[in-house]
Amino acid sequence: MARICQITKKKPIVGNNVSHANNKTKRRFLPNLHNHRIFIDSENRWISLRISNSGLRIINKIGIHAVLSNMKKNNKK
Repeated sequence: MARICQITKKKPIVGNNVSHANNKTKRRFLPNLHNHRIFIDSENRWISLRISNSGLRIINKIGIHAVLSNMKKNNKK
């Protein structure tokens, strides 16, 4: 399973570990992903999403119905 947020589309990015001696080695910065089950009242069912912390904050701010409608619009393009 890919480490991608289903709402914000955040992915791992690549950077460097920098030591005190200024040696640089490659590393990955991973998104803060969590598996969440969210209940949708209108459909009377649960959905499972793998979302980042910022995606969860978006759901809390604008609501799950608005987020799902935005996801459907983006998939049609």
